[in-house]
Amino acid sequence: MNLSDLHPPKGQKQKRQRIGQGMGTGRGKYSGRGAKGARSISGYSMMRGFEGGQMPLHRRLPKRGFTNIFKKQFALVNVEQLGKLGVATITPEVLIQHGVIRHVQDGVKVLGRGEVATALTVAAHQFSASARQKIEAAGGKVEVLA
Repeated sequence: MNLSDLHPPKGQKQKRQRIGQGMGTGRGKYSGRGAKGARSISGYSMMRGFEGGQMPLHRRLPKRGFTNIFKKQFALVNVEQLGKLGVATITPEVLIQHGVIRHVQDGVKVLGRGEVATALTVAAHQFSASARQKIEAAGGKVEVLA
């Protein structure tokens, strides 16, 4: 046996039905499209979501809420993550280098989950009240970036 002997099982491969080839073929005249109407015409394409004239689902469903396009996206960091870095002065650039955040979006916000044992100087765009309190209680300083 070699590769030239291989062939698909009998009946698997069928010849493609060619439509619109005259009345004797059984697929002539309207070529399976029926007479008249939009679908019978060459180049017809149905609008996305079209339901045959019925009110489409996306128009039947109620609209709720809204998206604020001016919302600021902050990269969030917890106080416990800052203590694990082993760096005395923490800035957004230091956080990116250590892989704590991927990128500074509209700024960095420090949140208060966890505890801080060492005195840190933390520079960020925003601080939660508990984060500010914990950093200062450990003898550190908080610097708000503009």
